[in-house]
Amino acid sequence: MSERYVSAAVVNRVAHVVHGIVSAVDPANHAVKVRLQPEDVETGWIADAAMAQVGDLRVACPSAVGTHVVLQPIEGDGEHWVVSGVVYDTVMTPVVSPATGLVAQPGELLVMAGCGTPPGEAEGVAGAATTGGGWWHVTRQGVFCGAGDAVQVVRDGSVSWSVGGVRAVLSASGLTVSGGDVRTDAHSLDGHVHPVGDEMTGRPVG
Repeated sequence: MSERYVSAAVVNRVAHVVHGIVSAVDPANHAVKVRLQPEDVETGWIADAAMAQVGDLRVACPSAVGTHVVLQPIEGDGEHWVVSGVVYDTVMTPVVSPATGLVAQPGELLVMAGCGTPPGEAEGVAGAATTGGGWWHVTRQGVFCGAGDAVQVVRDGSVSWSVGGVRAVLSASGLTVSGGDVRTDAHSLDGHVHPVGDEMTGRPVG
């Protein structure tokens, strides 16, 4: 037997990084069960460390059932695994940004909820996207975020908000509102009545 085959046999007997598919999720403990591929053997509950930060700042993003993940063995032990990464595939592809109409480009960060759950079976289909899911996109041009038809854009020198057909822009020159009324708890700008002629403006009439 050649040295190449001997080396391959030794490597295959030692636990190494593998791919898997999440089969169960415990959000309270940020843990998952995974079917190791290609054997399709299910693990016990293991740590989901792919999108986690623990400490004073904490980040939690549990993997969904059906997600393709990368697993690493702890100290080469094939009985103890940890999820170290999540990968896209032909079914679950990168999401398109509502702000740019493109997937996230190098140098950008895009977070979006409600994109649809992964298929639970090999021949299954992804779940439908949720209308009105929140999203956040950091680009070189600014920061975009929103949910449904409500959008906020932060750029160098201006901040804008839009909900439906109403838009407000705050910049160094002031606040501009278009497409709708400006109201307080007691008065409407559209219904405000000004005095006639050269009279002094006093308290709002309406």
